[in-house]
Amino acid sequence: MPSTIRSPDDPALAELTAELAKRSAELDTPGAWPADQLVLCGEYGVYEWFLEPSFGGQAWSPADICRGYLALRAACLTTTFVITQRMGACQRIAASDNTVLHKRLLGDLIAGRTFATVGISHLTTSRQHLGRPVLRAEPTSTGFRLNGYSPWITGAVHAHHLVIGATLDDGRQILAVVPTDLPGVRIPPALSLVGLSASHTGPAHFENVELPSEWVLAGPAEDVMKRGTGANTGGLQTSTLALGLATTATEYLEREATKRGELDEATQALRRELDETIRDLLAVAEGNPVCSNEQLRARANSLVLRASQAALVAAKGAGYVIGHPAGRWCREALFFLVWSCPQNVMSANLCELAGIED
Repeated sequence: MPSTIRSPDDPALAELTAELAKRSAELDTPGAWPADQLVLCGEYGVYEWFLEPSFGGQAWSPADICRGYLALRAACLTTTFVITQRMGACQRIAASDNTVLHKRLLGDLIAGRTFATVGISHLTTSRQHLGRPVLRAEPTSTGFRLNGYSPWITGAVHAHHLVIGATLDDGRQILAVVPTDLPGVRIPPALSLVGLSASHTGPAHFENVELPSEWVLAGPAEDVMKRGTGANTGGLQTSTLALGLATTATEYLEREATKRGELDEATQALRRELDETIRDLLAVAEGNPVCSNEQLRARANSLVLRASQAALVAAKGAGYVIGHPAGRWCREALFFLVWSCPQNVMSANLCELAGIED
C-alpha cells in the first residue's frame, strides 16, 4: 500500500503526482474517467486533507491544501478537478448539523469506498438569468419533493450521493444529500466538453423525487450557501487549479527555452508573474489579504490563458495536433473562464481581452 501523504512536503506526494502525470494523457480520449486515479488518491490519503480528525481527516491548513492542489494539478487537471467536487460534497456534509449523515457517509467517502459530488452552481453563478429556479423543492409531510435539474454536476453518473441545492416557492433554499438510487433521479450521459470531458460533467434531473428530511443538510433558509464552512464557490481552489495548469505550461516553456534562446525573455516574464501570483495565493490562504479572492481569480485566469497559449506557440504546429499536451492545456485553460466565474471576474477578463485598461 502507498504511504499516506501527511504534508505538502511529504515525498509520497511526489510519488503520487508522478503516477498521475504518467496517466494524464489517457484522460483526453473519448469516454475516459479517472477511476484508477481517484482510487490511487484515496490510497495515498488525499481525501483526508480536507476534514477534521473527528471525521477521520488530517485538517490541513488552507495554505497547505493550496500547495497540495498545486502539486496534483501540475500532474493531472481532470483528476484534481474531480477531487474538488468530491471534497466539496464532503465538506458540506461535515459542515452541517446533521450528525446522522456524518456517521453514515463520511467514513466511506474519506476512505474512497464511495463517491459523492456536488451540484450547486445553479444557486450562485449558473442559470441565474432564468426567471424560475431550475431545481425546486416542495415541502411534504416527510421531507421535500424535488423537481427540475441541476445543470452542472461532475461525475454524477458514478456517484452514490449528490449534494444539491434547491429553491422553495418562497425563495428559501435547502442544501441536501440525494442518493442517486432514489426513484425519479435521472442522470443522462455526460456532455462532451471543449476540455475536461473525462470529468463526466453534465446535468442531473429530478422528477417528483421524494427526499426524506433525514437527508437535509441545511435550510430552508435564505442564501443557504452562505451558511456553514466551505461555502464559497469559485474561491481559492479555482485559482489554485488555474495556477497549477499555468505552472505546467510554464515549465514546458522553460524546458524549450534551454534549447531555444528566443523563448527566454517571454518565459522568464511568465515565471516571474507566476511566482508572484502563487505567493499572493498562499498569503491569502494564510489569512493575509494582499488582494481579494476575485482579484486573485482574475489574475489566475489571465495567466493560465497566456501561459498555455505561449506553450502552444513554442510547440508550433506539433502542438496543434491532437495528442500533444500544449493543445490540451489551451483547451483546459478555457475552462476557467466558465467554472464558477463571478460576474466581476468575468468583467475583468472581458476587459483584458478587449484591451480595456482598468
